Amino acid sequence: MRKFSRLVIRHRRAVMIITVLLCVVSIFGMLQVSVNYDMASYLPDDSPTTQALNMVGADSPNIKIYVPDTPLTQAPAVKEKLLSNPHVLDVLWLDDMFDIRGMPQEMIPVATLSPWYHDGGALFQATIDPNNYSAGFSEVKAMYPDSITAGNAANQARVISVSMKEVAQIIPFVLPIVLLILFISTRHWFEPVLFLSAIGIAILLNEGTNYFLGSVSFVTRASSAVLQLAVSIDYAVFLLHRFAEYREKGMNNEDAMVEAMVQSASSIAASAMTTVFGFLALMLMEFKIGQDMGAVLAKGVFISYLSVIIFLPAMAISYTRLLDKTAHRSFMPSFQRFSRLVIRYAAPLAVILLILLVPAYLGQGRNSFVYGSSGMHSEDSPVRVEAKQLEEIFGRTQQMMLLVPQGDLARVKALGDELEKVKDVTAVVSYPSSVGLGIPPEVLPGESLKQLRDKGYDRIIIAADTPEEGEQAFAVVEKVRALAEGFYGQDYYLAGENVANYDMRAIITGDSGKVLWGGILSIGLVLLLTFRSLSIPLVLLLVIEGAIWINLSTPYFQGADLNYIGFQIVSSVQLGATVDYGILLTQRFLEARRAMTKREAARFALNVSTGSILPPALILTAAGLLMGIISTNGVISQMGMILGRGAAISAGMVLLVLPHVLIACDKLIQKTTLPSKEEQPHEA
Repeated sequence: MRKFSRLVIRHRRAVMIITVLLCVVSIFGMLQVSVNYDMASYLPDDSPTTQALNMVGADSPNIKIYVPDTPLTQAPAVKEKLLSNPHVLDVLWLDDMFDIRGMPQEMIPVATLSPWYHDGGALFQATIDPNNYSAGFSEVKAMYPDSITAGNAANQARVISVSMKEVAQIIPFVLPIVLLILFISTRHWFEPVLFLSAIGIAILLNEGTNYFLGSVSFVTRASSAVLQLAVSIDYAVFLLHRFAEYREKGMNNEDAMVEAMVQSASSIAASAMTTVFGFLALMLMEFKIGQDMGAVLAKGVFISYLSVIIFLPAMAISYTRLLDKTAHRSFMPSFQRFSRLVIRYAAPLAVILLILLVPAYLGQGRNSFVYGSSGMHSEDSPVRVEAKQLEEIFGRTQQMMLLVPQGDLARVKALGDELEKVKDVTAVVSYPSSVGLGIPPEVLPGESLKQLRDKGYDRIIIAADTPEEGEQAFAVVEKVRALAEGFYGQDYYLAGENVANYDMRAIITGDSGKVLWGGILSIGLVLLLTFRSLSIPLVLLLVIEGAIWINLSTPYFQGADLNYIGFQIVSSVQLGATVDYGILLTQRFLEARRAMTKREAARFALNVSTGSILPPALILTAAGLLMGIISTNGVISQMGMILGRGAAISAGMVLLVLPHVLIACDKLIQKTTLPSKEEQPHEA
């Protein structure tokens, strides 16, 4: 490492020039990365929903459009106008199911009319091109400004229009707070510029290298830059704090930086690798948004690590004079008194917190989860408001499309009759129910048949009085699948938003154990190699996992629902990002333990580490909370709030609990840690 450090310092100008050139290339790469907003597309390729969507294609209706003040006789004209929109692929209305030409409204059966026409307005089931949700939805609203809409296309259009705008708003809010924290925690006005330059360049390189992934999810795009900044800025803090220490000891600038790089290399590498492995654990998820986010964040942290050990030293040495000219007195208080108080009086608090881990562990396992798009929008968002308005007019309806092999219409009718008996099913539309068994399909025009017969499959449209997800909705899905299997074996396809949510629940909850143990084992291995100890990884993982349990049990004790995607991501992010705090304090404890008693070593470690732990913890807390406050997307907002709270809890556990755990486990640590060439621990 010493040879590498001298090489970087010697060729610092070349390092900076190459970095700038890579940034220019990254800007062009970043512009080529597309953003995926469809959560269902991240289901595994072999999931029933994915197979059904591939079979249905873009034909499945994805939005309901209610146009008020529309006479019944004018509704077909409205339908044709909607179809004139180039991004509207199909529109389904009453006249596709029932011939109303020349028939007075009073002659149409109420049960037939009411799902399509109510209070002087017509309800259309439309299909907006999934590749142009935003444009198609905006054009529909421009055609009929008073229309009321609901459905997946409306949800996606809202997410598309809002998410990226909010991303642009988050960074300007986060940066001033980050700068303020860094100004307080450093002793040079120019130092925060070095920190932000190193991590900012890493963020740009990460965004540019996403080109090789082709596309990223909107959750990843909205949160990756903020998370990368928040979880990796402590690497820069650790390095420059060491650099300042050696300069104060009288070393010249180059020797001080070389020594800082050598001495901080293991802690920075361990911190980076634990974070990388925490994110890589997300890639064990079958729900592929974990693979998407895990790859981007792990890559980003690794690039941040390279930037800190290569670009930051080169830049810091180049601008040392500017650092000296912008020196100011330290605004950080001395933590000697704090460390004495914690070691002397906080042991009972540490015991209480450790006892609380038991109910916290049980509570986080009993959370009530939201799996689908219903958790993406706040109650007062236009999407939720209009969906409630449609429910008030037509009642609550979830629509499913069941595809069965074409041919035996009598069997289709028999299945339809059984489906009508299912609890909460309100309507079943099929060829036999709409046209009748007495009329052969061959005599009907192809367009009339398309909604009910296409691509070798008979289509059965099922409406149910259930929400988008939950036990009631999932019970209907299970019953429909059981009936379809009874009539057709495995040769059927079922699509619908509640069906996608059902499959999402099954897949995501199955991912939980893999991600948890994948993260724990991989991070534990890094800690094992870093400390050459069997007990220290267990101590650090207990403290940080305990902080995660406290954090994620809070919604349970508050009686609030959790979005499962945010829950899964936060548990990995908090583990990988905040275990760094424990690594730093433990390394300082072990260094001091060679010459001090265990209590003195704990007090020393707390005194010298608190100033390095608080800035990144405060930054991650602030970034998470601001993400939660600014974003109106439920997944991103809740993920930010939980992550911000989790960073604060982790810092509290490391500063208040970990020192006492290290003291209590001192003998165990000595017996289970390989001896080094350094001086043996001082007797207690």
